[in-house]
Amino acid sequence: MKRLLLGTVLLMLSLALGLAGCSKPDNSIRFGTGGTKGVYYAYGTEFSKLIADEDRNLSPAVKTTAGSAANIRLLREGFLDLAIVQGDILSDAVNGTGIFVSADAADGYAAVAGLYTEACQIVVPKDSDIKSIYDLAGKRVSLGEKESGVLQNAEKILLAHSLTPNLLQASYLSFADSAAALENGEIDAFFCTAGAPTSAISDLATRQEIRLIPIDLGILANMQKMYKGYTICTIPANTYPGQKEDIPALGVKAILVANAAMPEKDVTRITEILFRHAEELHASLKLPTRTDISYATQDIPCAFHAGAAKYYEAQGISVNVYSGAPGRRLTAAQD
Repeated sequence: MKRLLLGTVLLMLSLALGLAGCSKPDNSIRFGTGGTKGVYYAYGTEFSKLIADEDRNLSPAVKTTAGSAANIRLLREGFLDLAIVQGDILSDAVNGTGIFVSADAADGYAAVAGLYTEACQIVVPKDSDIKSIYDLAGKRVSLGEKESGVLQNAEKILLAHSLTPNLLQASYLSFADSAAALENGEIDAFFCTAGAPTSAISDLATRQEIRLIPIDLGILANMQKMYKGYTICTIPANTYPGQKEDIPALGVKAILVANAAMPEKDVTRITEILFRHAEELHASLKLPTRTDISYATQDIPCAFHAGAAKYYEAQGISVNVYSGAPGRRLTAAQD
């Protein structure tokens, strides 16, 4: 009986160790995006199809996540191979600022390409008495999911208007849940940082009249000076149903980032596919900016993956390459 019990324990232990040691298939690429109603998910889905069609040796699988901050953590911990990340959140991770105060926050991932400009969008019902960010005081507002770049943007935008989440009735919902809550009268406004148009807002606008809250250009200029990775952008009129005017907004670059351990040849191939299909990819998603070599490599707050650097070198562009040195601050951009 004791021998049988011992044999069973050893068998179970062997199986457990075997499972723990199992790795993902060699050609599998875990692609971290965001919620299903955001542009990260749409972009990741379309790009993954292109990768699979172009190269049978690569098999991308889109993963929904809470967003940029979560994607950086998951890349560092080895749970993702590729991910899309906001430039400002990536800058915080590289420099150990904001929510990233760990000494090794800059390790384990490297840039592939800047993709497009995201806009920080603040949505309210059309008949709302909220006309500016200041009017959010005391209101029920979704600031985005925990571990999302949206939340970090929302907090900085509020601070620029002398507000904090404590001065609101704050909730922390995904794009889809925020849109549903606004439609159901459960919240008064929500923040959404994504390429415009964003399906969560577009879908909502077909069922309910909405408005986007503009941000004063002076405040936007100050925020651009204060925080790395921010730009001033415009959400063009008619981006959404009923939107008749241009809306000034805070902009931030969406960046494709790879796990530093990804094979160089795979990242080179992915970069090639990205640029081969950049025009059709952006057209299909109605994105405001197209990925070209200059946009992809400028103002990137971290070093580049060696595979991406190999592609850029062939195009005559020199970029700083991730060295893998633990604990070292990576402040590289284009040479």
